[in-house]
Amino acid sequence: MSSSNQDSLQFPLSFPSTQPLVTISYPHAGLWVMELHNGEDSRLTKRMIDDAIRPALDVVEEHWNRNKASSPTTRTNKGLSEDGGDGALIIIGKRNQDKFFSNGFEYESVKGNPIFFTETANPLFARLLTYPIPTIAAINGHCFAAGMMLALSCDYRIMTDGSRRRAWMCMNEIHFGAPWPLSFTAILNTKVSDPSVRRRVALEGHRFAPSEALTTGLVDRLASCGGTGAELGTENVLQEAMKFAKEVSALPKRGVWGSIKTFLYRDCLEAVRLDARTTHSILPPTARL
Repeated sequence: MSSSNQDSLQFPLSFPSTQPLVTISYPHAGLWVMELHNGEDSRLTKRMIDDAIRPALDVVEEHWNRNKASSPTTRTNKGLSEDGGDGALIIIGKRNQDKFFSNGFEYESVKGNPIFFTETANPLFARLLTYPIPTIAAINGHCFAAGMMLALSCDYRIMTDGSRRRAWMCMNEIHFGAPWPLSFTAILNTKVSDPSVRRRVALEGHRFAPSEALTTGLVDRLASCGGTGAELGTENVLQEAMKFAKEVSALPKRGVWGSIKTFLYRDCLEAVRLDARTTHSILPPTARL
């Protein structure tokens, strides 16, 4: 995006421009919120990833870079310090409901596309794993399959506490006979250190309630979501994520957040970019991710 185009940015921005699936808002300096709204359950299609999420990530990064470059510097007893460069991105499910964060891939858009993972899904995961500002998944409902992988690819996860409506994190491929791509395994091994938790996730397809997700380290914090309105539940998750964003938004201002992650997750990234398959028939006819 050129400088002139960036100067004319007016939030909220929706992607793609026709029949948008993602909306980016900018509630205050240094904070961007990406809302997923592909139907009620925000399934991850090729169009949603390639034409919405990935371009939106580009816009946020370029906007952050512009803010950082244009910020003044001040002299302290430790040398020059940039006043700008704070940044964090929150990714949340559709905001007028509280049932789903994302229900994973849409099978109809994945089947018959042998390059879906290598050219669409995996580049998205790699992008998030190396993103230059903190990313926070605001899990405002069920977080299943590829939706859980999207959340794990973020740096932090804030989840509804399930007090208003139940919510689960789950990799359910074991239950309908879908082998995992190598990228899923690499991300799980990188983000979840306890082998017993990895076993429950991958081999048992366990549905983690919010309290379990917190105690096992799958999420970093729960948001209190009592009340009667769906919007209230989701907005509480968003507000908790915004509070968390304030705690970490200064970390990327020196410009090394993304580069450190590149080396921290080096083995994972190599696997994500390779993603060798052992079978050409990765999904049975009735599978839904």
